[in-house]
Amino acid sequence: MARRTAVINNRGGVGKSDVALRLAAALAKRGRRVGLIDFDPQGNLSRRAGWVYNPNQRQITVSEAVQADRVGALAQVWTPVRWNVEYASRMVLAPAWLELENRYSEAGLVGAHLRLAKALHGSDDDLDDVIIDCPPSLFHLTQMAFAASDGALLVTRAEIDAILGARRVREFIGDKKEALHADDLTIDGVIINDYDQGRPRQRQQLKSARRMFGNLVWDPVIAHREVIANASNDHVPLEQANGSQVNQAVAAFELLADTYQKRTAA
Repeated sequence: MARRTAVINNRGGVGKSDVALRLAAALAKRGRRVGLIDFDPQGNLSRRAGWVYNPNQRQITVSEAVQADRVGALAQVWTPVRWNVEYASRMVLAPAWLELENRYSEAGLVGAHLRLAKALHGSDDDLDDVIIDCPPSLFHLTQMAFAASDGALLVTRAEIDAILGARRVREFIGDKKEALHADDLTIDGVIINDYDQGRPRQRQQLKSARRMFGNLVWDPVIAHREVIANASNDHVPLEQANGSQVNQAVAAFELLADTYQKRTAA
């Protein structure tokens, strides 16, 4: 069974989908087999991985797997990451689109918070890592992700609202993980994303984040670089993006993969 990690902040706009996707790519580069689960109805991760929703063609998504409430249902959802790079052959995607919103209506059903874990059971046996991109909330979808995960990775920007959003996630996990049948869920770390060292306020907030989360803050901090946004907009790997500082952006996520492997090693 793969090591499962939920990527989350209780505030949107922090770049968690980018971090999830680029971290997964860096892991795949070093030979690891990685599954990406888009569990955010916005579907940003799916698009950036090259998946396109086609209303004229039946496409099974993570929403249908959860709705089925069946062991191993996610095995029918995995689809290749459609990038033209060698390491993409070691990446698979469970895509999402707006229909995933309908799963919120099932929150009151007995055992509904365990449906993702049930769908994943047996379907990730041939993977090393599963990265779950959560919506920016702590409601039903995120609770399913927590119940299915071994650890949570908090992504934030060096801004007060984003840092407080990450703190709310930490508090929620501490208070609610037993109720979610996720007793062993740990906080793997905190990633500071889209950091602009030239802005004094961000430098101050980075210090605040380090005080608040201590050694949970991972290195490296991911610097603000236009090339990362370009890669996401064009749905391509970082190596194929237009813009300057491509090598620096790629290296940052490869170092992040180093930290991931060290922090999550059994």
